[in-house]
Amino acid sequence: MTHVVTSACVQCKYQDCVAVCPVECFHEADNYLVIDPDECIDCAACVPECPVDAIYADTDLPDEEMEWLDRNEDEAPNLPVAEGDSPVLADS
Repeated sequence: MTHVVTSACVQCKYQDCVAVCPVECFHEADNYLVIDPDECIDCAACVPECPVDAIYADTDLPDEEMEWLDRNEDEAPNLPVAEGDSPVLADS
């Protein structure tokens, strides 16, 4: 099992989740984050830290967010690891 960042992260990109992640599974696109399922250890530490409730276990993913399962898996390997120091877009 893995966790998935969903559409609620778009144009927000809070990185509280990155700060608590014990591995480097978060990757950063221009306006959202994704989780690399090959790196995620399923600790769920990130879930309560997300202020916009954008992170779900893949087994709890709402039907309308299912496309984000593939987006996380497909995009993460091609994006840089999130360091947690990028500007939060929701604050802009």
